[in-house]
Amino acid sequence: MKKLACTLILTLATLHLVAATDSPPKPVAAAGESTDEPANASAATIELKNRSSFVVDGSSRNPFWPIGWKPTVKPTSPGEQSGPEISPTAFLVSSIMTGEGARYAIINGKPMQEGQVFGLQAGTQVYQITVKTIEDGQVILQRRDQEFAVPLRRK
Repeated sequence: MKKLACTLILTLATLHLVAATDSPPKPVAAAGESTDEPANASAATIELKNRSSFVVDGSSRNPFWPIGWKPTVKPTSPGEQSGPEISPTAFLVSSIMTGEGARYAIINGKPMQEGQVFGLQAGTQVYQITVKTIEDGQVILQRRDQEFAVPLRRK
């Protein structure tokens, strides 16, 4: 009997909620206004007194960076790089692996593949170096229009 009464009460409450959500909401009147007229285009529009804006000049920090974080210096693009010629002694080729697939070389302690671009830091400048070809006994590196062969160092 209790189950039947609970089921009946829950059903009536559900029907009441469904009926309430199907009917359109009634407009709320401000003090001194009547709710007889429907709300339409004649309603007062909201006018902004002050429009907010956010302007960042080039010398200020990005507000989305963490506090105390400083960006790293970006290396210049190959067209902008200038400086002294790089000698082949700046590189150490310690191992070369050739096979039917890709060719690999260990240059300055890092594995490199043909066509890979890496940075060589000399002082405060970072030079972009491309591994042009890996041959048996030497590696051909390229920086802009300068090419140099770095032999495999055997101990």
